[in-house]
Amino acid sequence: QVQLVESGGGLVQPGGSLRLSCEASGVSLDDYPIGWFRQAPGKEREAVSCISTSDGSKEYIDPVEGRFFITRDNAKNTAYLQVHSLNPEDPAVYYCATSRSAYCSTWPYEYNYWGQGTQVTVSS
Repeated sequence: QVQLVESGGGLVQPGGSLRLSCEASGVSLDDYPIGWFRQAPGKEREAVSCISTSDGSKEYIDPVEGRFFITRDNAKNTAYLQVHSLNPEDPAVYYCATSRSAYCSTWPYEYNYWGQGTQVTVSS
């Protein structure tokens, strides 16, 4: 049984940082591109970042470029999203997911396995 478990979310002040983790079981993360998505109340789920399998290339949406950093530790079968300089546009439930294909995509339907999400809240 495949399971992805996110953790590391929480309440931080504006400008704060968190490290989100995505631990996998039943699947080897190094076989798939890994995407991080977020969904705020009343909004659609949006892609935030993705890391490929082949060359480890990384993609980010413009609003998080330079503030968010995606990595993977294949030995721990865990992916991470380090988030810095959090601002009022960032609060959401953050999800990790594995891609159906060999490529990163911004479309949620391109991803098959999902975690339950971890809440990120930004407040002073």
